[in-house]
Amino acid sequence: MMFALGVASADDGYRSADGLAVYLGIVPASVVRGHPISHAESTMHGSAGTARHQQHIVVAVFNAQSGARVENAQVSARVGGLGHVGEQSVQLDPMKIANTITYGGFVTLPGNDRYKIVVVITIPGRSRPVSVTFSSDQVQ
Repeated sequence: MMFALGVASADDGYRSADGLAVYLGIVPASVVRGHPISHAESTMHGSAGTARHQQHIVVAVFNAQSGARVENAQVSARVGGLGHVGEQSVQLDPMKIANTITYGGFVTLPGNDRYKIVVVITIPGRSRPVSVTFSSDQVQ
């Protein structure tokens, strides 16, 4: 697949584990910054800010068997690049768009690299969190 410069691409964007189907999308934060002030997405997660190389991670979680969307989870992500030292963690906030809940937050992918994104999902009533791992190539 070919992607525009400055865009991150997640591998196939789908993982399943422990009865959950998890989808990951990565969108440049500039797309969110482009919304008018009156648009709900312009202020989500405290707004996109102006940091260079900022990306918006979006995660949708479903019950793999029933297909029902999971809307009561706590979702976080840990992001680290193979060529960069350290890891950043972000709490992914619930976002209600078109009467559905997804989870999102902003991260900085500072350079050309292959990033590992570990999404951790905690659902009330489950004995332990569910963790899935994605890879993403960032091209400047």
